[in-house]
Amino acid sequence: MCRNIRPLHNFAPPATDAEVHEAALQYVRKLSGSTRPSQANADAFDRAVGEVAAATRRLIDDLVTIAPPKNREAEAAKARARVAERYAR
Repeated sequence: MCRNIRPLHNFAPPATDAEVHEAALQYVRKLSGSTRPSQANADAFDRAVGEVAAATRRLIDDLVTIAPPKNREAEAAKARARVAERYAR
């Protein structure tokens, strides 16, 4: 999985449309193998990002959990600690 795609489910506050779009963009970039499509492929690329974002939003909205929502700042702090430990070696 692309490292730039982060889990979006079960956070307080819920994932924004911008976060969903960014995840969709990263996913389509990974699949297509390019960060910026040529003019000939721009429409297909943009359409794919929109479709993936819509599917992602539906998925996140439909998922059910009994776990309490995660705190974004706490999760970010955990990630920073993992990175610091990884690169301290």
